[in-house]
Amino acid sequence: MALDSNELADQAARSMLEKGAMDVRIFNLKKITSIADYFVVGSADSVPQLKAVVDQVADDLKEMDTLAWHTEGTQSWRWVLLDYVDVVVHIFQEETRMFYGLERLWGDAPVTRVYIDTETGDIRQETISDIMSVVETTE
Repeated sequence: MALDSNELADQAARSMLEKGAMDVRIFNLKKITSIADYFVVGSADSVPQLKAVVDQVADDLKEMDTLAWHTEGTQSWRWVLLDYVDVVVHIFQEETRMFYGLERLWGDAPVTRVYIDTETGDIRQETISDIMSVVETTE
């Protein structure tokens, strides 16, 4: 089952949340750059958690017949990038995410916050119109 870029970004975000990734965001880059349609960004608070998040994303997408074209960052486990061509997944250790400030670099992109509703346990999405809302939650 081939996923379009929107479905792939949504599934990657869901997979990240399943392993406890924090501050999960989807950046829609379609009108900004040809690098990718979406960046999916999230944080982990330890190397074991980061590895678990990476494995969950890769395994879930593999089950949907979607393999990463390229993977980087598995030597240091501070920032792992899974490149699915139209969707690039970035999973950071928290301090590395703050240091590089990826949110600031793509400040013109529409951003969707993806989170688990604490009352229902459902995965929710909300559009963030102000990039400073994203920056403030990651600092």
